[in-house]
Amino acid sequence: MDCANGKHAYYRAIRALCTWLNKQGELPENPVAKVDSPKLSRKLLPTITEEQVDALLKHSESLRDRCIVSLLFDSGLRLAEICSIKPSDIDWSANTLRVVVKGNREAKAVFTPKTAQMLREYSGHNGHDTLFGMQPRGVQDMLARLSKVVGFPCNAHSFRRGFACNLHKRGLSTLSIMHLGRWSSLDMVSRYCRSISFDDCLSHYQAVMVDKDQQDQNLRNF
Repeated sequence: MDCANGKHAYYRAIRALCTWLNKQGELPENPVAKVDSPKLSRKLLPTITEEQVDALLKHSESLRDRCIVSLLFDSGLRLAEICSIKPSDIDWSANTLRVVVKGNREAKAVFTPKTAQMLREYSGHNGHDTLFGMQPRGVQDMLARLSKVVGFPCNAHSFRRGFACNLHKRGLSTLSIMHLGRWSSLDMVSRYCRSISFDDCLSHYQAVMVDKDQQDQNLRNF
């Protein structure tokens, strides 16, 4: 654990304990209330890109593994969510699936036609109660093996960050990403998109402006 973030974790634990003791009457006042919390480090965490997804798909050992990799990037599913999907949760007409998220709340996740094609092929010979028949540890181990092969960090949360960053680069609003990724706040989306650089935003800006100039030119010619 990062040193600064480790201190912050200890601070939160001590603060929670002191708050509880104060409410129980064991402490006359909360001594931590006057202590400033340690600053969190702003370390950029691993984020999967589209190019890296292609490499992971190429080196996946089975159709099941390719489906998991593709679905994680398309939907930003959490580890527990992707392991609990049942075949009946999939809406093939809309390319969405039903998931139970934090707080035991039902929500929807999206996936692309490319992933839908792989899922249709895979689900035809799936004999498990859940779609992939895997526990979270099994998915973690599979991604860890892939990570060693391709040479870059790869875990479920790196896909979730990649999901957010990829949609942001494509011009979706933070609000749209929040709903599609089943986040509870815009602040969480901003944290997940932290790895987006100025150059990423510049590329999108240039593409948008070129498209706008072309539309204006077409209108003038018309």
